[in-house]
Amino acid sequence: MPSLLWFMACWLSGRASRALGGGVLLAFGLSPALAATPVTLQLKWTHNFQFAGYYAALEKGYYREAGLEVRLKEAQPGLDVPAQVVSGQADFGVGTSSLLLHRHAGRPVVVVATIFQHSPAAFIARRESATQSIHDLAGRRVMIEPGMDELTAYLRREGLADDALRVVEHSFDPRDLINGKVDAMSAYLSYEPYFLDREGFDYQIFTPRSMGIDFYGDNLFTSEALLKSRPELVKAFREASLRGWEYAMAYPGEIAALIRDRYAPAQPLDFQLFAARQMQSLIRADVVEIGYMSAGRWRHIAETYAGIGMLPPEFDLDGFLYASATGADMEGLRTYLGFTLAITALMSAVAIYVHRINRRLKRSMADGERAVAELQAGEEKYRLLTETMLDVVWTADAETLCFRYVSPSVERLLGYTPAELVGTSLLAAVDPAVIDDVKGLIRKGVDTFLSLSPGTPAFRTDELHLPCKHGGGVWVEVLSTCCRNPRTGVVELHGVARDISERRATQARIAYMAQHDPLTELPNRAVLTDRLRQAIAAARRNGRRVGLLYIDLDRFKPVNDAHGHAVGDLLLREVAIRMRGCVRESDTVGRIGGDEFVVLLPLIDTLPDAEIVAEKIRAALAEPFHLADLWLEVSSSIGIALYPDHGADAAALMVHADAAMYVAKHRGRDRVTVFSLVA
Repeated sequence: MPSLLWFMACWLSGRASRALGGGVLLAFGLSPALAATPVTLQLKWTHNFQFAGYYAALEKGYYREAGLEVRLKEAQPGLDVPAQVVSGQADFGVGTSSLLLHRHAGRPVVVVATIFQHSPAAFIARRESATQSIHDLAGRRVMIEPGMDELTAYLRREGLADDALRVVEHSFDPRDLINGKVDAMSAYLSYEPYFLDREGFDYQIFTPRSMGIDFYGDNLFTSEALLKSRPELVKAFREASLRGWEYAMAYPGEIAALIRDRYAPAQPLDFQLFAARQMQSLIRADVVEIGYMSAGRWRHIAETYAGIGMLPPEFDLDGFLYASATGADMEGLRTYLGFTLAITALMSAVAIYVHRINRRLKRSMADGERAVAELQAGEEKYRLLTETMLDVVWTADAETLCFRYVSPSVERLLGYTPAELVGTSLLAAVDPAVIDDVKGLIRKGVDTFLSLSPGTPAFRTDELHLPCKHGGGVWVEVLSTCCRNPRTGVVELHGVARDISERRATQARIAYMAQHDPLTELPNRAVLTDRLRQAIAAARRNGRRVGLLYIDLDRFKPVNDAHGHAVGDLLLREVAIRMRGCVRESDTVGRIGGDEFVVLLPLIDTLPDAEIVAEKIRAALAEPFHLADLWLEVSSSIGIALYPDHGADAAALMVHADAAMYVAKHRGRDRVTVFSLVA
């Protein structure tokens, strides 16, 4: 009786699995069922940080503590990992989300845990232009690794047929892309980019996530046969493996060195550390518990495959996902109670007590399952919202200013993958010229947040110019706020960045057109008048002169009448170009209407300075114009007025220069006249 009560206390405090798996057996003089049980894990690639958690579990003794003697088998190109597991040559394997397709094909695989919340699979292509897209791969030579079914789904979602690419056998050598043997290759974001970056190769990444195909990656799986015959072994291996993954992601430097020293001495430590950095944003251990997987998301993955004809509609997931250990613990409890009741009638009282507890537990479990379902639905909705929207969602530590999360749309906006930005300072993502201003705004925002009552929102909107990875930049509108992380209590920055380049360009164009003649793109009367006032004010301070030329074309109306307004507009544009070629950069050529132009000459010293420019313009406009297979001839009448000689303000100079121009007209056209000669 005492040993039974001890067992019940252990189970009720959440340790039933250990009591059933070890303590109960030891109480009956038996050795643990998992003692020194040999287990083989078939990796899906050669030894590298991609499998860090399994190395950590082995080297830190987690497998040994679980009574397992684990052997890690690295793979070679072309190895069919699911076949190895289903045939019994390996007990566990690492596979992609295409395990769904294997299940449909009759291979009874069961996913035990998900390691990568976001698959690292992508296409990498030689960068050829800033507007390059996945459709540019049509007809190109592309290496695609067998089993990369999510990339096939990506191509189909983009509207590219299976035969649109010239698929060649994958050599698994990035040098084939660098040397031009192929135009693109399937790759892992935690692997190939390291070698391409080291060679200084300019490349473009095309990720399925840009089209909303966000699959799980590197799933730990086993066979249905092993799960049914040895459920306790599967549970023990899963728990020990996830302990190893938690350690590996908490101490990546230590595990990277371990992998380099014991498993992959041919690869440099820097490569293992690169993979560790890339995997941070793929595993998302800061947000989701390692190993977590959502049935709803697996259903979404199955629906994605079904939508492009790779799975039947409503594919049955029953038996594909590993159930929680709760059911196994309950079964063990029932077995033990049945055994003890058969031994003695004294256990009846305990059985009644257990029955009552079970009822309470079932109610609690039902409530818990509902809460988990609601949490999973919320997680799924948030993930789909943030990772398929065009705007970039981000969070950063308010103290270090390092990004903690960046949504995948950042690659479309700036060319950087989330893995390249997470852990780096957000100041590195802004224009260096405004870093101090941005730091000041952030500090002010944090101070304001800390001064407000808890729960009081404080949003701000800013417009920033962000440099892109491959040159150029983009204008964004950033809506940001501060909040306190409910888990850690740390103040974080949360924001959404939206591309406003088109809006800014439209605003700039509107502002430009408000100040310029739409036909010739010369400054209009408003701009010219403003610059004339400024030039007069500067000349007054410096004791200098300002020259104003008023120009009217001769014989322009006959050109319009004979050849139409389209030819007349072409002629006006060419006139503007010739006039700009006759003046300094500091001078202004403006169109004030029809065939009338004004030239502002700020800060000149003598009348001859203005006359030289006027004569240069007259001679240039007297040369024939060759437009639309026509030879056209016009001339110009030009009037000159000087400040302060012929007027003390802008209005007087305009009137007097206009009067001098009409005198030139009356004297026979094609000439220059100075206002002082008008009489």
